Parts: sequence; C-alpha cells; structure tokens
Amino acid sequence: MCSVLKSSLIYFLLLAVTGVSAQSVKTLSLQDALKTARNNNLQLKAAKFNINIAEADVVTASLRPNLQLNNQSLQMMASDHYKANTQWYNPANRQVWWQLTKTLQIAGQRANKIDFAQKNTDVNKAGYAETERAMFADVATKWLEVWNAQRNLKRINYARQNVDSVVIINKVRLKNQVVTETDFYRTQLLSKQYTLQYTTAKQELNNKVKELMLALGTTDSISVKNDEVFPPAVTQSFKELLDQASKERTDLKLAVSQMAASESNIKLQKSMAIPQPQAGLIYNPQNTVPYAGIYVTIDLPFFDRNQGEIKKSQYLKQQAEQQYTAVQQQVNTELSTAYNSYRTQQQNIEGYKAVLKQSSDILSNVKYAYLKGGTTVIDFLEAQRSWLDVQQQYNDALYLYHQSYIQLLYSTGLINNMAQ
Repeated sequence: MCSVLKSSLIYFLLLAVTGVSAQSVKTLSLQDALKTARNNNLQLKAAKFNINIAEADVVTASLRPNLQLNNQSLQMMASDHYKANTQWYNPANRQVWWQLTKTLQIAGQRANKIDFAQKNTDVNKAGYAETERAMFADVATKWLEVWNAQRNLKRINYARQNVDSVVIINKVRLKNQVVTETDFYRTQLLSKQYTLQYTTAKQELNNKVKELMLALGTTDSISVKNDEVFPPAVTQSFKELLDQASKERTDLKLAVSQMAASESNIKLQKSMAIPQPQAGLIYNPQNTVPYAGIYVTIDLPFFDRNQGEIKKSQYLKQQAEQQYTAVQQQVNTELSTAYNSYRTQQQNIEGYKAVLKQSSDILSNVKYAYLKGGTTVIDFLEAQRSWLDVQQQYNDALYLYHQSYIQLLYSTGLINNMAQ
C-alpha cells in the first residue's frame, strides 16, 4: 500500500512539473513577436537613445550665452611715486578695471539654432522608426523560420511514425514468414533514415528558436502559432498599396525630415555669417578716481563670412533631395517585386492543394494494399517517399508565400503598424 502511494505521488509530481514546463512556453503569433521585440529588443533600445541625445541638443541650442566678467588690476611699482603718506596697498596707488559683457545673438541666430536642433530631433525620430522597420522585418523572418522548422519537424515525425507502424507489423509478419527478411530490412532502413532526419530537424528548430529569442530580447521559452490561415489575403491593387507606402514608409519620412533639416541648416549658417557683437559696462577706478563707460566689440567680416558652412549646408540640401528621389524609386521597385511575388506564391498554393490530397490518398491506399498483400514493399516505400517529397514542396511553397507577405508588409511600411 505504501509502495503504491509512493508511486502515485511521484506520478502526480511528474505531471505537475510537466504542466509547469508546458505552461512556461509562450506561443507567439507574428504580431505578438513584433510587439515583444518593440519592447525588449536590445539594439532597438540602444537606438532609441539617439532621440534623447537629439532632444538634449535642443536644450543646448536654447541656452543663452553667459555673462563675461573681466578684471584688470594695475599696481604702481615705483614707491617714490606713491601718494604722500600711503603704502603700496592703498587704492590711490592702484588702477582697477571691471568689465561685464555679453555676446549678443542677432539676426535670428538663437531661433535658427533651436529650429535646426528640433529638425534634427525629427530626423532621429524618423530614423528610429526606420530602424524599427528593418528590425521588424528581421524578427518576422526569424519567426517564419521557426514556423517552417516546426512544420518540417511535424511532417518528418508523421512520416517516421507511419513507417514505424509498418516496421512493427513486418517484424511480426517476418516471424510468421509472411514477408521476406529483405522487405523487413527495407522498411527498417527507411525508418532509420527518417529518425536521423527527425533528429536533425529537431536541432534545427532549437537553433531557430534561440535566434528568434535573441531578436525578441527574451529568455522565455517560446514557440510560434502554426496556422495556415496566415497570411490574410491582400485585396488592394498595386496602385492602392503604392499610395499606402507613400504615407507609411519610414525611409520616405526620414528623407523628408532630412530635407527639412537641411533647409533649416541653410538659414542657420547664413545667420551665423553675421558677426556676434559683445556689449557691456565698464567700471574703472583709477587711483581712487572712478570712471564708468560702455564696452562694444564686433568682428569685422572681411575674411570669415561663414562661406564654407553655408556652401556645405547647400550641398547637404542637394544630397537630401537626391536621397528622397532615390528612396521613391526604391519604394516603387521593392513594392512591385513584393506584390508580384505575393500573387505568384498565392497561385502556387492553390495549385498544390489538389496534389497534396492526391499524394495522401495514394499513400493511404498503397499502405492498405501492402498490408493486405496486394502490392510490394517497393510500392509502399515509393509512395511514402513521394508523399514526403510533395509535402516538402508544398511546405517550401507555403514558406515562400508567407515570406512574400512579410516582404509586402515591409515594402508598404505597414509592418510597423502590426506592432502597435
């Protein structure tokens, strides 16, 4: 009785541990993966600091120049010239100069600095969104690789179990001398081949899961939803998708913000060509006689009129405009390629459905006929291999279909919206 109780306790403990392990595995849809990556991806977290750095530049641009305090004290050195009945430390034998000045930012220089810094912040925000888009495409690809590896493992395991069932039957039939030893070894050999493929596929899945975990920035055990309903059908025309891409693509928004920043930089550099005067007050006691006055100084712009920075800012504007044109062409090309690939893969998937059913029916019929003695083991093994080949081809087509959909999301810029 005690032994039975002990065995039952161990059994329930094992069930509990298994249940906890199963619950700890998170099953992620593509959208779940993108949301997790947005919150946890380490590279994305590092890139986000660029926005904070740019915002700090806005604070710097808003600061006004400090006041400048200048002191000069001249001590009379010849004692024979001291004022009568005085020592060297007497104010009558000293001249003191106090000067308080401030640099004046004129011609909208401070306002232009602030505007340029704010435009640079917009550039960094758009750059961060573009970094997100690239990162999301990478995460989606890794998610799809896990999805594909899971299906591959499941397919090979099904084929292995199907052959194993025949091996078990043939082992009994061999003892009863119903099949030859060669037939038994042939089925056993295919079973061993599938077992090796299963081991390789399992390791491949583990590798892909680790790569996805790294991209997501998580240490939790994960799997992905293996649903053939994904991806949803795209009903928009190419023109509609192109209009959508023009609004959503973050690299286009980045190029626009760079053009705006270059315009602001030109205004800043032209205003900086105007010299910044310094003005202030002077208090100058000379041998106890007080003097007061004003102080003004200004650079004479004969040589340096900020010509280099102005020219540079103009080239930067031309560069930004050229970049925008290049990105527009890139959007058109990428979207056209992704759209055509998606339509082609969609048609291929439809074509495979009939082939899949036919191969499954053939395998089922041949297996039944073989076990009933109506055909040879060669026919069964050939049907099994043919079924696995068709399944592999279909899975490859399905993978390309999913991949084309992800590329379509990336090309339109809608992949960023999936992580909302």
